[in-house]
Amino acid sequence: MKLGLGTAALGRPQYINVRQKNVDNSDLEVFKKESFQVLEDAYNSGVRYFDTAPGYGLAEELVLEWLQTKNDSSIEIATKWGYTYTANFNPNATTHEVKEHSLSKLNEQWSFSKKLLPFLKVYQIHSATLETGVLENDEVLQQLAFLKKENHLKIGLTTTGTNQVEVIKKALDVLVDENPLFDVFQVTYNFLEQSLLEVVDELILKNKSIVIKEALANGRIFRNSKYANYAGLYTTLENLANKNNVGIDAIALKYCEQTIPESIILSGASNSNQLSENLKANNFSLTEDDIQRLNSFKVTPKFYWQERKELQWN
Repeated sequence: MKLGLGTAALGRPQYINVRQKNVDNSDLEVFKKESFQVLEDAYNSGVRYFDTAPGYGLAEELVLEWLQTKNDSSIEIATKWGYTYTANFNPNATTHEVKEHSLSKLNEQWSFSKKLLPFLKVYQIHSATLETGVLENDEVLQQLAFLKKENHLKIGLTTTGTNQVEVIKKALDVLVDENPLFDVFQVTYNFLEQSLLEVVDELILKNKSIVIKEALANGRIFRNSKYANYAGLYTTLENLANKNNVGIDAIALKYCEQTIPESIILSGASNSNQLSENLKANNFSLTEDDIQRLNSFKVTPKFYWQERKELQWN
């Protein structure tokens, strides 16, 4: 499995998630030290793809600091632009992040992100949507094409929301100077949200890289009395976890690998223990029957994203 490490939970103490237990992240120095250790443990376990963003609080700075301890050209850093972190590590903040897909925001965030070179390989629009008009903004598209050529980058985007497939299809048609702009597509995909399957063949045919995020559905795949509608899924996952002697997280990651085999799957581990549990996905395979059973739990994108919208920052 090509497992990457996403750093959203390493750069800011609060995250949109269903937590299994409460965690005290109030001491920022301790939090930062632990996050640094997760990067180190991931590297020592063979992970070479690290995904970050300025919208993830301390994450980009943390990754930059960590890179200064490395001299390994096989490390690939992906970062993004378009979200500004605004919570200032306050758990009670009403707004944690603000989206802005303007040329000025791109230039402002690039001024820091470029420090990640030469490890920086992928530069992405953070949560591209039709609503922001970013895929039709010629100034932004031209600047991304310039950065791509100037710095030998792959340009990508991440997708979130009910119309992921529509956004991907529109992005596939974006040309700058008659050349396709986008090389990498980071997409939400898991047992519940399977819309990626509608467009995966086209992405592979056009030689695009696929990165899978939110494989654990923000924690909704773990048994939770709030989600009685997933009782059958929980039982199936627990049985598969017992059968393969791994955690439910490893089942989720393995499912993504086997159903989208050429992709990079992001671990969102917030500590080293979670990371080591995630890595157990390398120790087994799901059967065709297991995959068919898991496929049966998909919900409509509309339902999935409405449910996700109701999750709290914690």
